Amino acid sequence: MKYIRNIGAYFIMLFWVIRKPKKMSIFWNMFMNEVQFIGINSIPIVALMSTFMGAVISLQTASNMDSPLLPAYTVGYITQSSIILEFSPTIISLILAGKVGSNIASEIGTMRITEQIDALEIMGVNSINHLMLPKILASVIYFPILIVFSMFLGMFGGFLALVISDLQTTETYILGLRSWFDPYNIFYALTKTVAFGFIIVSVASFYGYYVKGGSLEVGKASTKAVVISSVVILIANFIITKLMLL
Repeated sequence: MKYIRNIGAYFIMLFWVIRKPKKMSIFWNMFMNEVQFIGINSIPIVALMSTFMGAVISLQTASNMDSPLLPAYTVGYITQSSIILEFSPTIISLILAGKVGSNIASEIGTMRITEQIDALEIMGVNSINHLMLPKILASVIYFPILIVFSMFLGMFGGFLALVISDLQTTETYILGLRSWFDPYNIFYALTKTVAFGFIIVSVASFYGYYVKGGSLEVGKASTKAVVISSVVILIANFIITKLMLL
């Protein structure tokens, strides 16, 4: 029953989130702050993870290419498809769920226990819309940009690993990247990313907004936000893949 009530409260919250802001100037300033926090501040960890994971994927693929029937450029193709279809949109989103989601839940939860949200309500402000809409819009707009950046760096990391290790030439790797490339895979990956960004921010906002108690409960809410958003991302990943690829 507890989970059913939480799901109901979550959708009620979304109903109040989707409203036109009363003061666009304030909304725009908050939106740009969230772009800085969600988008720009996440670039270093996305860059680091993508480069090294792309390198690992390419090296593991090359080390298992024992069959003479497989052309050498297969390594580039497998690296490209693995990064575009699954690694960048899903794994990076799970990492961002930990970084972005926990911070959002802590921020809103702290505002709740320090009665800042109550002050907004007393002033007649739709606190749910005021606090959450800029975050959600920033995530669904800038998460895809981060994922495209991740795709590029992942394939570049694979290139560096193979060329530095003298396992492949530049021409062979690039041929593999271009082989059987399907633009629809990019559309599929970015569609997943938009859904994952929405899930991360909305779930984290929900647990932060409805926290009760003190600082200990805020910490617990942050942990729940990360765990639940990660589980929902995996379920959504399965559903979207079933609908779009099969």
